[in-house]
Amino acid sequence: MRIHRLAERARTARDDLDDILDAGWVGTLSVSVDGLPQVVPVLYGRVGDAVIVHGSTGAGTLRAAAAGSPVAFCVAHLDGFVYAASLFESSANYRSAVVHGVCERLADNEAEAALAGLSEHVMPGRAAEVRANTAKERAATIVLRLPIVDGQWLAKARTGPASVLEDDDPSVWTGVLPVRTVLGTPAPTAEAAARGIRLPASIEQRLATGR
Repeated sequence: MRIHRLAERARTARDDLDDILDAGWVGTLSVSVDGLPQVVPVLYGRVGDAVIVHGSTGAGTLRAAAAGSPVAFCVAHLDGFVYAASLFESSANYRSAVVHGVCERLADNEAEAALAGLSEHVMPGRAAEVRANTAKERAATIVLRLPIVDGQWLAKARTGPASVLEDDDPSVWTGVLPVRTVLGTPAPTAEAAARGIRLPASIEQRLATGR
């Protein structure tokens, strides 16, 4: 697959794709259901050469993907608003990736391993602090693996300052307003607060690293 519009922003190295996927936690999964497009936001994790998503067995979008309907999975990060001297030249700094393909529905040990990888990406260290999933919970969950295949993904990014043209008004401020995602102050449940349960190591580590 090739990017034709603003092709200079294309990122063609697999490491660039992995970096974009690994930097996020939420993506959108698009699939055709009964001839109509559907898109659903999902938590995800890249585990090796695949994107792992999961959800309820009652979700029509996930059932369609599990049945073999082609999907497109998209991740985007907004890194800054780019203020130019005109609205036309104004833009945004961003990183985005789209992976196309057909999902594989995982079961048994493969599903458990994939969920462990997804959990480690979204909530690193948490799996070791909580109980294992019950058989009922596992039965209620669809686990999908979307392979990352050469020629079936696109990555794109814009970085840098605003474009400045010769006839721009020099009195107009131009530059970049950065955008960042940060972790906030943990809010315990009433029960955890009443019992004086301290923050788990997994959250303390995330606060220390900002991830």
